[in-house]
Amino acid sequence: MTTVHHLNCGMLKSPFMEKAICHCLLLEDKNGLALVDTGFGVADVLNPVRRIGQEMIDSFSIEFDMNLTALSQIQKMGLSSKDISHCIISHLDFDHIGGLSDFPEALVHISGEEYKSFKKGNPRFLPAQFEHKPKFRIYDRADTTWYCLPARKLEIGFNADVFLIPLFGHTLGHCGVAIKKHSKWLFYAADAFYMKEELLTDNHPVTRAAAVAAESDELRLESFRQIKHLLANNYNEIDICCYHDPDGLNTINL
Repeated sequence: MTTVHHLNCGMLKSPFMEKAICHCLLLEDKNGLALVDTGFGVADVLNPVRRIGQEMIDSFSIEFDMNLTALSQIQKMGLSSKDISHCIISHLDFDHIGGLSDFPEALVHISGEEYKSFKKGNPRFLPAQFEHKPKFRIYDRADTTWYCLPARKLEIGFNADVFLIPLFGHTLGHCGVAIKKHSKWLFYAADAFYMKEELLTDNHPVTRAAAVAAESDELRLESFRQIKHLLANNYNEIDICCYHDPDGLNTINL
């Protein structure tokens, strides 16, 4: 059994979202602890221009708050950085991985496609956020399925299953994370969509921002179609959340 703690690890906004959060997860299993994405970290708060750049800060009106860092929040739970053994990363955009440097001993789990894009010098990934030289565990291919979707089982030693689910498009290696908790699954879709309303309304205005941000809008749209099909057929078995929706800090009810 895995207990899921929902954390808001950052605040920002865009022309399409006046308020957006950075929704990370702390997974608690009797065999250990793992973070799913890390939001903005301590170094981002202390040195935002060097780490992220003024243009990005201004474009997304980022609010830096030490109390919102994952490290600060887990310390308030009586935990330390060393208690986090694993960081499961949906993709390597700056607002998802700034906190990695706060957990230097954690193994970073990521898709092979995203890692290859990073190693090739993809300019959307910010070098300063990787100066601590994180240790990566790469998952190159699906070894099973989850509700008919290709799945890559994460090697984190948990009793319950946790999978990377390819949802390519936003980045070329973007993945969701499926977590077995109690009698249901939690599906963390990261940036495969931005707001609950996208699941309920065709051509929602925020999808324009999603299209602009995507490395492949064709793949993004296919991933989004898969999510809608998954929920339509299995809504009683799966809770879902995404990264930026402030109304979905726990899970989204459709």
